[in-house]
Amino acid sequence: MKFTIGFRKVKPDDIDFLLRLRKKSMSAHLVQAKIKLTNEQHLERIKEYYYDSHIILRDRKPIGVLKMGIVALKGTTKSLHIRQLQILPEFQGQGVGSKVLMVVKKKALQLQLPITLNVLLRNPARGLYLRHGFQIEGKNKLEFHMRCPLEVIAA
Repeated sequence: MKFTIGFRKVKPDDIDFLLRLRKKSMSAHLVQAKIKLTNEQHLERIKEYYYDSHIILRDRKPIGVLKMGIVALKGTTKSLHIRQLQILPEFQGQGVGSKVLMVVKKKALQLQLPITLNVLLRNPARGLYLRHGFQIEGKNKLEFHMRCPLEVIAA
């Protein structure tokens, strides 16, 4: 199935879509992690770094969000950090995540930075990240800390 992926900056009126997206794409994973969030807590997470968010478009229709920024985690060197990558469940498993990660990798190459992210321990998206060269650098009781080194991105 052929499709095009695009991005647009988030707008103030995207909040309702982002709340629906977050609940549809994350609820099962949060339950597995024994994390229960209220609507207000979901909204807090959505609004955190809000203007670093980009709506993921498939054939010009919103299907997800990518939130990223440049950070220095725990005194490490800077990285391009994916804060959130969420895709509506009905569009998962169709190559959207891979296409998004390819765009992120191009950005990381331009910036000459590795990519980092955190993923819940039982979230199957971890497989996507591993296929794209991310390595598990550590974990806590909730999530894995992953990194895709610049030499892997450039390969």
